[in-house]
Amino acid sequence: MALGGIGAGIGSGLDIRSIVDALVNAEKAPKEAQLNRLEKATTTKVSALGQFRSAMSAFQTSLADLNSASLFQKRSAVSANTDIFTATAGSKATAGNYDVKVFDIAKSSKIALAGVDSPDTVIGTGTLDIQIGSEPPLQVQIGEGQDTLTGIRDAINLAGKDSGLTATIVNDPNGTGGARIVLSSATTGAGNDITVSSTAGATGDLSILNFPGSNGMVTPERAPQVITQAQNASFSVDGITLSSATNTIDNAIEGVTLTLNAAQSAEDQAANKTVGLAVSEDREAVKTSITAFVDAYNKLVGTVGSLTKVTAVGGDDSAPVTGALVGDSSVRSFMNGIRSDLTSQSGGELRILADLGITTERDGKLKIDDAKLDTVIESGVDKLGDFLTGDTGLMARLENRVKPYTETGGLLDGRTKALQNTISDVSDQREALGRRTAQLESRLLAQFNAMDSLVGQLSGTSNYLSGVLESLPGVVKQDR
Repeated sequence: MALGGIGAGIGSGLDIRSIVDALVNAEKAPKEAQLNRLEKATTTKVSALGQFRSAMSAFQTSLADLNSASLFQKRSAVSANTDIFTATAGSKATAGNYDVKVFDIAKSSKIALAGVDSPDTVIGTGTLDIQIGSEPPLQVQIGEGQDTLTGIRDAINLAGKDSGLTATIVNDPNGTGGARIVLSSATTGAGNDITVSSTAGATGDLSILNFPGSNGMVTPERAPQVITQAQNASFSVDGITLSSATNTIDNAIEGVTLTLNAAQSAEDQAANKTVGLAVSEDREAVKTSITAFVDAYNKLVGTVGSLTKVTAVGGDDSAPVTGALVGDSSVRSFMNGIRSDLTSQSGGELRILADLGITTERDGKLKIDDAKLDTVIESGVDKLGDFLTGDTGLMARLENRVKPYTETGGLLDGRTKALQNTISDVSDQREALGRRTAQLESRLLAQFNAMDSLVGQLSGTSNYLSGVLESLPGVVKQDR
């Protein structure tokens, strides 16, 4: 057993543990410090490249948005009264103003079946055939245990959930009207009314629920009735009267979809009032995308600035604080290329960004002159599209700069993987250093323990000889 491992040597009195630890640390410390510095620098650079890539990706997204021809073909449709109707416009819509009247909106069928005493009243078993307009009838099987008004309601809802048919129970608190099932259809348009017929089963009589008409065995207060009759929407565009089975109309004005919400009041209809519809270029969407592009570029410039910044610290002899990507050739090359594209001229009516009211500040960021940009947009978004989109447009040129860096397997991917390999290598070197220092520690402990044992033996021999000599006759003892 290595005696030096527990403190002072028995033979020598030396603190072997402390001596061995000091020697091991002296051997390990320089390499460990080197690995720590390398790991910290590499990890910092990986993080910095991640920030750089994130800012580039946001910038790339803004380029894709602006390099879309459909952006400059967007149209907006604005209703003067959204309570009456709303509208959306596609790229085929022609800019213009329209006068719209809404006489009636499309409605679906809603009926109340014959009333009975209560929701728990047993009606009977069999089959209910519920038909909406000319559609094939929905066959609802009513079996034992489902033959009350409540059970029939549940069976109808289960069978009609995919066809837009629903059933509820309305109960007259006075009792004269009884409890009755109200059927509602989601299908609008004239001719789509609900009818109900029945086939009797083993018990009871379902025919009381037939509509129109019943088995005639109900009081007038409990007779079936129409709540809402299915009808078409009736409206006009610029004086032309039109009709639609639904309230969503996409063929009245080319490229425009109208959604009718309510009929105009009787007073407005009597006064021949119209509701205005304005269809125009969606200039706001264009400006929003341009603003997003400028913001993304400025964020990119800010990120690069912080990662390549050199900050003086203390006196002249103090080392400055440097960003993780100071002097990085990839970053420098990328930013030079982007700035070159931003200042290069195109051959159209709009030649440079300054023609849009976008200029470069002293810190390298872009600034928008809103008034000038608004003027350019109002003069027509088509020329903006010519300048920004297409294979030779500004956005495509900028995209060609960004793509080699951000694509899978691109420059940043390659650099990040190389740095991650370095971090992995540092880990391997730490393990190797740990093994070497463990071996060194074992060797030193063995050597010092052997030395300690030898010193102990020599000390014992010395003491023995001194005792022998002192016991010899004629030997004069000296004071000690």
